Amino acid sequence: MRKVSFAEFGGPDVLQLVDAEEPHAGPGQVRIAVRAAGVNPVDWRIREGQILGAHPIELPSGVGVDASGVVDEVGEGVEGVEVGDRVFGEGSSTYAESAVLSDWARMPEGLTFEEAAGYPSVVETALRVIREVGVRSGQTLLVSGASGGVGSAVLQIAHDRGIVVIGTAGAANQDYLRGLGALATTYGQGWVERVQQLGRVDAALDLAGSGVIRELVELTGDPQKVISIADPGAPALGVRFSGVAGSVPEALAEAVDLISRGKLRIPIEKSYTLAEAAAAHVDSQAGHTRGRRVLIV
Repeated sequence: MRKVSFAEFGGPDVLQLVDAEEPHAGPGQVRIAVRAAGVNPVDWRIREGQILGAHPIELPSGVGVDASGVVDEVGEGVEGVEVGDRVFGEGSSTYAESAVLSDWARMPEGLTFEEAAGYPSVVETALRVIREVGVRSGQTLLVSGASGGVGSAVLQIAHDRGIVVIGTAGAANQDYLRGLGALATTYGQGWVERVQQLGRVDAALDLAGSGVIRELVELTGDPQKVISIADPGAPALGVRFSGVAGSVPEALAEAVDLISRGKLRIPIEKSYTLAEAAAAHVDSQAGHTRGRRVLIV
């Protein structure tokens, strides 16, 4: 089988499409014939060697944690899933033709493999940061960097829970944010004043790591009401950096519920082949994403 791998830390050019032995499902796991794999910022942060504490790896290493596909091997002790089932979930080395998943759920009706691959890590992260920041129904949540995958999920989940959301994004994504139920404004000079004109801010999320922590603390009045998933320097300003995943099975179950009820839909901005993984990382690192990027296998 073919998979994307890297033998040294570095830029996108270290990614190589190589021939590899097929993995096998261990106890509590399933193997899938991968149809699509999600491209997440954590993928290129690991490739660069940024966050190895939470994600220890040995080189050479595969890439990717999210995937959708068809179950073709079931590990010992696994119940409730059979060969041939269409599933999506999290595992390891998912930029590949075959991958092992540790957490999975059956794909909701009407969802394509391409779409499904974009949900697992994104929904887990969105649910986690909403919980950690402590925002409740009737309150207002500010989301900096709101048009990407996690932002798209946060906006829709918060809206479903009765939370008012203010989202910041580039000028081209203002209508997109409004379509997800958010009050929208652009970042850039004067953005704090523009947010203040939209209303009081009870809590805030930094999803883009664009150097706005001080302003988010100013807007909320309390560093404990701000969470970042993208700025490792946030703790120096009293703001929590959230980088350790919570319960993936619970997140997948909630994703299935939200998607089935028509309350969550994250568009695919662009699809790539396995051979184009480096280009996918370049685009992901550049930001300004509307929705998700995925690899088609």
